[in-house]
Amino acid sequence: MTLVLGLDVGGTSSRALITTRDGTRLGSGRAGAGNPVSVPLADAVTSVAAAVRAALSGLDPAAVRSAVMGIAGTGRFADPMVAAAFGRAFAELGLTVPVRPVGDVEVAYAAGTAEPRGTVLISGTGAIAARIEHGVMTTTADGIGWLLGDLGSGFWLGREAAALTARELYTRVPDGHLTRAVATAVLGAVPAAASRQAADDLIGALHAQEPRHLSRLAPLVTEAAEAGDPAAAALVERAAAHLVDAVAEVHRDGPVVLAGSVLLGSRPVREAVIRLLAGRLPAVAAPTAGPGEVGAARLAADLLARR
Repeated sequence: MTLVLGLDVGGTSSRALITTRDGTRLGSGRAGAGNPVSVPLADAVTSVAAAVRAALSGLDPAAVRSAVMGIAGTGRFADPMVAAAFGRAFAELGLTVPVRPVGDVEVAYAAGTAEPRGTVLISGTGAIAARIEHGVMTTTADGIGWLLGDLGSGFWLGREAAALTARELYTRVPDGHLTRAVATAVLGAVPAAASRQAADDLIGALHAQEPRHLSRLAPLVTEAAEAGDPAAAALVERAAAHLVDAVAEVHRDGPVVLAGSVLLGSRPVREAVIRLLAGRLPAVAAPTAGPGEVGAARLAADLLARR
């Protein structure tokens, strides 16, 4: 039996999946953070090896004929020390084929469709739209980081919600679902009265943290939008418009796969994106991405088919 291995390796967890060439699942495993960008190399290797070991339980590792590891920051594997450390771990597990590092954008697309050409739209902490041709990212829009872009991302939603709350605190006590939730999350409670000090306290608390932490406020936008808050609903519409604009820059044909924690976890944002896509790109399918390890295994099977 010919098997393939798909890995989804991130800064919080590592997941492995063994399937047949046609996608039948035979084994899976999960372990801790495995991205050497986020954790020490030895810890990353240990976690990834543990996930693969669990997925291979009861299976012959020599039957694995193709393997793909989806991971952000594939450039780290240009470092011989990093490549050698992972290579040794895989060899010790009995794998006889190299495990190919592939960017998380390509893996996200493959996790949503088997179509060879299309677009993937990712909105998580950051945001990017990318054109995919036979498993390779060819063109992108946005994805340039929180300082210059990532419009419609979790960071963007959190920043916009925080800015709205700060402006409101200068003139009045927040009375909307969203601004009251943000004030409570940042300050611990809604101030009893509007004041410059209250606004400055909120601003100071946010500036004391790394900018990326603003993304933790994004779920508050979703909750407020679902509760009918007009300010939150307006933010959702603006986020969706930014994301669909990015898709329109790169899309040519095929489906638009929706991926990332915001698009998968926020029903209001996802539904707004699907509605706007239908207006801009009629009849285009917009499937949601499944688990990353499924996409990686599908890419591994595609590589095997092309040999």
